[in-house]
Amino acid sequence: MSLLYTPINIKNLSLKNRIVVSPMCQYSSIDGFANNWHLVHLGSRAVGGAGLIITEAAAVSPEGRISIADLGIWKDEHMPKLKEIVDFVHQNSALIGVQLAHAGRKASFDIPWESPSQLTEENGGWQPVAPSAIPFNPKDKIPLALNAAGIAKVIADFTGAAKRALSVGFDVIEIHAAHGYLIHQFLSPLSNQRDDEYGGSFENRVRILVEIIKAVKQVWPADKALFVRISGTDWVQGGWDKESSIQLAELLKNLGVDLIDTSTGGLAREQQIPVAPNYQVEFAAEIKKQAHILTGAVGLITDAQQAEDILQRGEADLIFMARELLRNPYFPLLAAAELDAETPWPSAYLRAKP
Repeated sequence: MSLLYTPINIKNLSLKNRIVVSPMCQYSSIDGFANNWHLVHLGSRAVGGAGLIITEAAAVSPEGRISIADLGIWKDEHMPKLKEIVDFVHQNSALIGVQLAHAGRKASFDIPWESPSQLTEENGGWQPVAPSAIPFNPKDKIPLALNAAGIAKVIADFTGAAKRALSVGFDVIEIHAAHGYLIHQFLSPLSNQRDDEYGGSFENRVRILVEIIKAVKQVWPADKALFVRISGTDWVQGGWDKESSIQLAELLKNLGVDLIDTSTGGLAREQQIPVAPNYQVEFAAEIKKQAHILTGAVGLITDAQQAEDILQRGEADLIFMARELLRNPYFPLLAAAELDAETPWPSAYLRAKP
């Protein structure tokens, strides 16, 4: 029996399969607003049979955007189009989550296919913030080190975004604490050189994430699922590592987090990543084994048997897929036949079922 197509319950969630559309930036928004591109992009993955779809990183504040074209959820005006998308996904038998994010020092960039450059305030950019005044690239604008008021604003911004997510009808919130963005910048000693209660020891460096989760849980119902995406390692000596990730996962489980979406890297330019199929799965597996929490595996997972084997070996509970689902939104429908599994097809597409 295929595990990839075996339903799973996580709190209020009842996923029809274990295939998750991983968050993928589309850089197609103006002032944070979702539009018909997002409706078609996310809606087609629902029609394509994924069990759960998670939006691209939705900025919790304007200064939290990676680029000028990022999706946002920092104001009520963003909610109507997001609700239209959520409703369409639900109408097509899938669930949908939103990834709440703040880019920190990796903010204020142009649309990547137009220019890889960080924008100045004179040409539409803004002042990036970070735990410490250390840029990601030497040529980048030096980020402003957050003071106590700035940290309090970040926490309030995540909380406000969670309230909007609940009102819109999202099934899941995922806190983005990976890929070198703001929360990850606090976690890693490579980017966090503070000497206050938010820097130094492990307990201090994880403090902002703990405070964000506690604040979000004040507005996000206890019966609704809460995920956190982390980078299992910085792939740099002396940085965030697997052992730190396991320790963090144990802490997050005790705070009521339901699943660790386990990626890697993104914090340091000098990272050395051994990119290959399944190269990140070991981190999901170790976190699941050591912290006794559900995990999602992601990264160069491109075919049905590969995904099935990860689940059968007990290395993860969900399979997050990204580029393969860009190439083929209907992968979940078609892959079922490869595994001799049954999955429901949209009525309008039944004539094409193998």
